[in-house]
Amino acid sequence: MTKHFLNLADAGGDAIAAMIADAIDRKAARQGKPKGWVDADAPLAGHTLAMIFEKNSTRTRVSFDMAIRQLGGTSLILEGATSQIGRGETIADTARVLSRMCDAIMIRTDDHAKIEEMAEYASVPVVNGLTDLSHPCQIVADLLTVVEHGVALPGSQWAWLGDGNNVLHSIVEAAGLLKFDVRMGIPEGYDPDPSFADAARAAGSTITLTRDATEAVRGADVVVTDTWISMGQAHAEAKLAAMMPYQVTPELMAGAKADAKFLHCLPAHRGEEVTEAVIDGPQSLIWDEAENRIHAQKSVLLWALGKL
Repeated sequence: MTKHFLNLADAGGDAIAAMIADAIDRKAARQGKPKGWVDADAPLAGHTLAMIFEKNSTRTRVSFDMAIRQLGGTSLILEGATSQIGRGETIADTARVLSRMCDAIMIRTDDHAKIEEMAEYASVPVVNGLTDLSHPCQIVADLLTVVEHGVALPGSQWAWLGDGNNVLHSIVEAAGLLKFDVRMGIPEGYDPDPSFADAARAAGSTITLTRDATEAVRGADVVVTDTWISMGQAHAEAKLAAMMPYQVTPELMAGAKADAKFLHCLPAHRGEEVTEAVIDGPQSLIWDEAENRIHAQKSVLLWALGKL
């Protein structure tokens, strides 16, 4: 049966834990090697990953490309604007064709319904590189990063500041699967899709929504934010004004645990959602987090292709 990775729940908590463990081992085995060196076991030798981009990308594009190369495989890139998708070919027809030519498909797009349609008609694994609803591959990298830095996931307290967006949805989904809690500091009018919090609560996690940024970070092990203006949105002054009380500053970080970790998936708008002092400060793990997109993506691909 084809294994798709559209959301974290498609894999489940045990598989995500296995991905993190595999990523840690593979990352350690690469120390001192060139970035293009193929892992000794080359588990995806002969495999090709098709990558479809309908949204701009730096980390997702490079990390998936490097991931498949390090696993011994190859990749090809289709841009939405220069492929037949951009001229009106259906997602279903594209899925059928790519399934005949490639071993897996990664798509980075807007409407989550597109990736669901891709998975419905593809006979090879489909991986979510980002949709407006969720960003599961980013969160596998985030989980890997905090585990590397000594945070035990079960029972840990995460704080989210800002917009109720796709990244938050996947963090909350991870909380239910891996048994940690999330306090969400979000201004009124920008709340997340409640279905993710409902599922996490049903799994036993405590998911709290507050309008008070200080309350959100109180005692947190991990503090996370993201850009307030997502791709495709206008740089709305009203939204920026509503978000400013949730800016992550050194004063706000002081309310979290003394050894709290700061995450941001990037790209960042410095001086908006986070100050320079925090994002470049000693609690920030953003560069490890960015690098770990490669290692996380490798384990996601191995899982989807039945190698993990």
